[in-house]
Amino acid sequence: MTAPSATSIGRKPSTMAQALSRALRDAMAADPAVHVLGEDVGTLGGVFRITDGLAKEFGADRVTDTPLAEAGILGTAVGMAMYGLRPVVEMQFDAFAYPSLEQLISHVARMRNRTRGALPLPITIRVPYGGGIGGVEHHSDSSEAYYLHTPGLHVVTPATVADAYGLLHSAIASDDPVVFLEPKRLYWSKADWSADAPQEVLPLGRAAVRRTGSSATLITYGPSLPVCLEAAELAVAEGWDLEVVDLRSLMPFDDETVCTSVRRTGRAVVVHESSGFGGAGAEIAARVTERCFHHLEAPVLRVAGFDIPYPPPMLERHHLPSADRILDTVARLQWEEN
Repeated sequence: MTAPSATSIGRKPSTMAQALSRALRDAMAADPAVHVLGEDVGTLGGVFRITDGLAKEFGADRVTDTPLAEAGILGTAVGMAMYGLRPVVEMQFDAFAYPSLEQLISHVARMRNRTRGALPLPITIRVPYGGGIGGVEHHSDSSEAYYLHTPGLHVVTPATVADAYGLLHSAIASDDPVVFLEPKRLYWSKADWSADAPQEVLPLGRAAVRRTGSSATLITYGPSLPVCLEAAELAVAEGWDLEVVDLRSLMPFDDETVCTSVRRTGRAVVVHESSGFGGAGAEIAARVTERCFHHLEAPVLRVAGFDIPYPPPMLERHHLPSADRILDTVARLQWEEN
């Protein structure tokens, strides 16, 4: 599969939701093996309308409304992939995906290894995740740690409109299963982007430096990127010049980009929404410490959600990482230096 050629150069404000929808549409138009399935993805167009219009354009045979049975949805996708299709599964919400974990861990992640490479499963599993939308329990989880602890999966999460298109395009084209985590609160974020302009095909496993700096490195991904960029701008008043690295891909992990940044700044803070204990940030902090130990001026610190079930909407602003919490943690880095 290749990215569509440009028919015009013009760009206009587009949302992440529109970029994801266009990526699906382009993938389905380019390859008849690409099928979309999930709860309400056809007639309704998905809870967040990402699949809106696809059933009308490609038909119910390729955009399939399924029963409310996540294990059955993913199990069906396994069979489809075994017979040469490229299913794209939509899980309505992060915590709704948990019933499918048995299929994911026992079959999706293991099939290629089980068959000694003879039978890859090119499945893309789209999971809206994260908080910040006033959702209740089971609608705001950050479940990336479960997927990261499962060998055989790629785990990807965009934080910009352009990346949403480029990463989903690459995920669908991959012969390995990809868990594609979509930050719900960024669905309506906008950027000057047009699918008719030339698109960058983004390889999985490459991080991006979103802001250069020299005082410390903020390592983040998905919904926490805008918060880190806000903190970096506020930090200027404190005399700190913060670099911001957007991981984009949690697995494969881009050690080179992350470690190059940390070795230069000498300090690092990992920021994510999910609970701190056993979260992705723990692994990232360990990797950075092991690879950059002699360059570090202070311990690698973390800013994360609290170790509790996701709180009610009125309390989520206290639970989620904020610019103030990030700056407080950066101040600890400066203090530890002295």
